[in-house]
Amino acid sequence: MPEFLQNILIILLAVVMTLDVQGIAVITGFPAIIGLFAGLIMGDMQTAMIIAGTFQLMNLGVAGLGGSSVPDYGLATIIGTFVAVRTGIGTGAALAVGLPVGMLAIQLDVLVKMINTGFAMKAREAANAGQFKKMNFWLCVGPLFFALKQIIPTTIMVFFGTGAVELILKVIPKWMTNGLNIAGGMLPVVGVALLLHYMPTKKYLTFLVAGFVFSAYLNLPVLAIGLLGFGAAYLIFNIEMNKSAAAANGAVNTQVEGDDYDE
Repeated sequence: MPEFLQNILIILLAVVMTLDVQGIAVITGFPAIIGLFAGLIMGDMQTAMIIAGTFQLMNLGVAGLGGSSVPDYGLATIIGTFVAVRTGIGTGAALAVGLPVGMLAIQLDVLVKMINTGFAMKAREAANAGQFKKMNFWLCVGPLFFALKQIIPTTIMVFFGTGAVELILKVIPKWMTNGLNIAGGMLPVVGVALLLHYMPTKKYLTFLVAGFVFSAYLNLPVLAIGLLGFGAAYLIFNIEMNKSAAAANGAVNTQVEGDDYDE
């Protein structure tokens, strides 16, 4: 495959990956899946899967929940595979190149989310005014900015090399980086607060407090708390099912007695 075509397909892969994660999530952003497509494009599946497997291990247990920003290991996989196959520097060096690009994506991710907040407000205003075409326009602009977040570092990497990415990381002012990090740290809190707002928090406040105590004071790992939560959910599910069955039986008995009385 010609190198220029590989360059274009690698950039398109980064864009499709981002839009897919924001939408129906067919290929997802997992490095193991992204590495498969990167390997097909670059023509070296073995190298791609070694790099993808390494980044997948780094990705385990890391998730952008509640609007938080995490390293983009999918993008790091794409760049690492591209550099390793194109230059032949080896997987170790390619990992060292791909990781800074994934870290750069954190800063861009926070910035894009802040910008998209304005787009969401414009979409809401259009919806309230009944201007649904305008609303759809603003709702489509948001994902395009997420795609732009991937296009910028990938294009720079593909056409200008690793030095350009390192230069960008050095040029970004410290105050801006700190500000983006602070904003990124606040996003999970806002996300969790929004989730709690729509969940039956008051009804199950006891379990919420218990989970906080297990995590903050007993230092239980997330898996242990998750298993306790599953046990509590299963117990509540059975209780509610028994209540529904009892209510249904009561309704049937009432109906039968009523029929007998009418006779």
